[in-house]
Amino acid sequence: MIIFSSPSSLQSKPLFSYNVPSYCPTLKHSFFSRKQISCCHPSKPSCSLEQNSEQNDSKVLSEEKTLRRMMLVMFVTSSSFPTLYSYGKTKTKNPYDERRLLEQNKRIQRENNAPDDFPSFIREGFEVKVVASDNYIKRDSGLIYRDFEVGKGDCPKDGQQIIFQYIGYNESGRRIDSTYLQGAPAKIRMGTKALVPGFEEGIRDMKPGGKRRIIIPPELGPPVGPSTFFSAKQFEVFDVELLSIKDCQRRTIGFYSDVVCD
Repeated sequence: MIIFSSPSSLQSKPLFSYNVPSYCPTLKHSFFSRKQISCCHPSKPSCSLEQNSEQNDSKVLSEEKTLRRMMLVMFVTSSSFPTLYSYGKTKTKNPYDERRLLEQNKRIQRENNAPDDFPSFIREGFEVKVVASDNYIKRDSGLIYRDFEVGKGDCPKDGQQIIFQYIGYNESGRRIDSTYLQGAPAKIRMGTKALVPGFEEGIRDMKPGGKRRIIIPPELGPPVGPSTFFSAKQFEVFDVELLSIKDCQRRTIGFYSDVVCD
C-alpha cells in the first residue's frame, strides 16, 4: 500500500498571534520595579529616612494594587475570549483518526459500488492523503495512474485526434460522468487545450487499446465555476480506454475552413 500526501492548495493562517505570560514574576517585573529611590531636599529639614520609608511602602502598595487589577483584567479577558488562544495551537494528529477516516471513505465507496482497486482518500482539513496499491505510479507533477492494459502502436501527438471512452469518479467512488452512458465515445484533438491538464497528461503517453486509471490532483484539475460539477479541493479519478488515433488536416473551400481527421 502506498500513501501519497498532497500539499494543501489552501493553508489556514492564524488570525491572531500573541504570547501569554506564563508566570507572575515575569509580568510583575516587566511592568514595575520594586526598587525605589528617595531623596531629601535641603530646603525641607523635616525629611527623614522614616518618612522616605513610609512613602516607599505606600508606593509599593499602590503599585501592587495596580498590578493585581491589571492581572484581574487580563484573566477576565482571556476567559471571555478562549478561542483566540486556540489559533496559536497546532492540532496533534492521531493515527486512530486517520484509520477512522480511511474506513469511512472505504465504506462510502462500497455503497457507491466503486470499481476494484479504487484509491482511498484521507481528508483532514485541506490536507489529503491518497492511499493506493503498489500498482500505482506517481509523477513529479502530482498525477497518479495505473495501467490495466498498455495497448499497441504510437502515442498521440499534437494535432491528432484521439477517440476514447471514460468514466469519471469523485473521491467517494461515485460516478460523475461517463461516455458509456452517453452512447458514443469522446473525440478530442490533442494540443488544443480542450482537455483538463491532468487528463491530457495522463492520456498523452497511452497507446491504442490501452486502459488506464488516472488520479488527477486539484492543481491539475478543471477550472472551478458554478457550471462545473468538479471541486477545486477534490481529486478526480478517470478510467480511460484509448480506442484509436487519427491524423488531421485543415481543409479550405472558398471562405470556409475546417479540420478533417481520417
